[in-house]
Amino acid sequence: MSKLTKADIVDAIYNKTGMDRRDIQHVVDLFISEVKTALVSNKVIELRGFGTFEIKIRKGREKARNPKTGEILSVASHGIAAFRAGRELRQDVWTIKQEQAVVNERPKQ
Repeated sequence: MSKLTKADIVDAIYNKTGMDRRDIQHVVDLFISEVKTALVSNKVIELRGFGTFEIKIRKGREKARNPKTGEILSVASHGIAAFRAGRELRQDVWTIKQEQAVVNERPKQ
């Protein structure tokens, strides 16, 4: 399984619609900007059949460790962007086998 970029999405829409690539790129950029603005404003974005974007608050910790340097530091509570797949998306991806899925392994340093 490979990665799909914003440019790939623009190309796919172009191939299906024949619209001008610059117009498609502009609409995709506007969509991403609207999602980002809504999240920063602490709004929930619900796209029926796809999923929900929302901000969740991660609790702060008094003792955290920088894994690179080993330095002990404190981390304040902060927001993180979260995505929950909708029912239709969950059902569509349910049949993907392990061999087809992207393995989330980081290279050892």
